Amino acid sequence: MRVALFVTCVNDTLYPETGRAVVTLLERLGVEVDFPAAQTCCGQPQFNTGYRHLTEPLVRRYAAAFDGYDHIVTPSGSCAAMVRDAYPRIGAKAAAEGRGAELAELAASVVPRTYELTEFLVDVLGTTDVGAYYPHTVTYHPTCHGLRMLGLGDRPRRLLEAVGGLTLRELSGAEECCGFGGTFAVKNPAVSAAMGADKARAITATGAEAVCTVDNSCQMHIGGTLARQGSTVRPVHIAQILASTEGDVW
Repeated sequence: MRVALFVTCVNDTLYPETGRAVVTLLERLGVEVDFPAAQTCCGQPQFNTGYRHLTEPLVRRYAAAFDGYDHIVTPSGSCAAMVRDAYPRIGAKAAAEGRGAELAELAASVVPRTYELTEFLVDVLGTTDVGAYYPHTVTYHPTCHGLRMLGLGDRPRRLLEAVGGLTLRELSGAEECCGFGGTFAVKNPAVSAAMGADKARAITATGAEAVCTVDNSCQMHIGGTLARQGSTVRPVHIAQILASTEGDVW
């Protein structure tokens, strides 16, 4: 099985440890992982801000960078949703505007091969016990794109529940947005901050040592808000938990 890691802009720039955790985890499970150096942004910031035509070259680049791989795995529900949900619509719109079927065909080539990490583990590898050990109390925030667009359901929870030493704490209002939303946080900072404050208080109330998500973009917003509230809860990506084994120090 030949798998490519799509690390995403946020992880590449701010959270490289998440990409390393994905590689560690998948290689431990016997998966051969490549990192195509030609990869760039999936185009989500441009698309969500209304610049659809500027997103089209990034669709082409994504398809070219990941051509020939059996699966494309990303530690981001947000970016996986961009590829799976938005790429086909971008291609269809281009075709409707009389600019050919090229984009639609490129989207069709990558959509079925693109997986968020927990989907890949559960649906493709067929596993929930990845041999992880993480002796901490953890609460899980299901991010909006993973929850509503990808339909991840209980996959992340099932993986967390199988981690040795981990105690999972229920999060009140778990399905409520943390308030980040990418450009939403820039356009509506007061609303974003208020939503983040509510989420952070709910997380702290669990008494957990750590909060995890499948998206470091949301994790960044949550972590910053927790820090400003003086909370000691540590934000951590689910990949880092699943990659941990006995002897690792958090």
